[in-house]
Amino acid sequence: MAIKILLSIAFILQILVFAYLAFSTLYFLIFSFAGLFRYRPPDPVVNRLNRFIVLIPGYKEDMVIVDVAAHALQQDYPKELYDVAIIADSFQKETIDRLKQLPVKVIEVVFEKSSKSKALNKAMSLLPDVYDAVMILDADNLMANDCLQKMNSAINRGYEAVQGHRTAKNRNTDFAVLDSVSEEINNHIFRKGHRVMGLSSALIGSGMAFRYQMFKQYMANIDSTAEDKELEIKLINDGKKIEYLNDALIFDEKVQKSQVFMVQRTRWLANQLKYAKRYFFWSLKQFILKGNIDLLDKVIQQFFPPRIFLLGFLVIASCISIFLNPLIYTQAWISLTILCIITLVISTPRRYYTFSTLKAVFLLPKGFIFMFFSLIRIYKANKSWGHTTHGVIEGNAQNKN
Repeated sequence: MAIKILLSIAFILQILVFAYLAFSTLYFLIFSFAGLFRYRPPDPVVNRLNRFIVLIPGYKEDMVIVDVAAHALQQDYPKELYDVAIIADSFQKETIDRLKQLPVKVIEVVFEKSSKSKALNKAMSLLPDVYDAVMILDADNLMANDCLQKMNSAINRGYEAVQGHRTAKNRNTDFAVLDSVSEEINNHIFRKGHRVMGLSSALIGSGMAFRYQMFKQYMANIDSTAEDKELEIKLINDGKKIEYLNDALIFDEKVQKSQVFMVQRTRWLANQLKYAKRYFFWSLKQFILKGNIDLLDKVIQQFFPPRIFLLGFLVIASCISIFLNPLIYTQAWISLTILCIITLVISTPRRYYTFSTLKAVFLLPKGFIFMFFSLIRIYKANKSWGHTTHGVIEGNAQNKN
């Protein structure tokens, strides 16, 4: 009798897990197919050159920040219509002196507990209110020379929040290639695919442009280590659509080592879980009362497992099912695994169909293990700010997408 009860419980748990993974896989699959279609942004409402401030917050980024600041000054945009401001947190004096030799604003900040949101808010409190738009970069980001032009066009189309196409600056290790592919899959599903379907793009945290006063107003109420997620939710709750520009390129340094990969993913998973719990019932209420499907969609995304974890778990479950389950259940697990693989294949840009990517694929089991340990470390991640140190200056920044 006890064995039958245990088997029944195991069967129910299997059905529940399968339903959760099936919903996640089908969600990814639908938006990956949508991302195959061309997204056509509307024509600009006005023809105006907005005045930009490019904000680059950095925490102990002495290795890259001077070159990044110099590169940010090379935009094909009227020089008198954009400024570059470096928000320097815990920089060495030598680095500050070198930055001050460039035609950039240097804003030194010190916090008991540093965060990007604190740095941005402090900088905007010190800057004059003369700007129309703000561009947010990380301390390792390099903009394509026409980036501000394209962001300006999107703002002229009436969008107050715009996410650019963040792509790999370096592919110098197998982990960097794996991280590069992961970001492009995110771009395909959560940005381009969503815009094709009429939903808002996801924000990434950098490579973003906003109406300046709007951004300043929203950020004043955000003090978080995941400011992009909180900002995204607040904007969409207020009915603002987040645009995505697939051709506005921002080159970003990719993770090169396994340890950094685990620290970064632990922080991301911790924030994902936090916002899933905080906003789910509220977003459901907004959907029922106001029909805000965009908001509900963004919160539901926080419940999905990382794709590397999803694929790894499906492969393991399919193998176990062969030995323990009736044929029909095994077929269901294998079918779901195949759909997950199809999703990843069609979401990966064709330029990544290379030997180096094939080599990186063999790191997936290792990535799955690191992701598993990241889940275990989530509680610790919620109590600390995991900073990722950067060191690549140019890498593959000239690669076209």
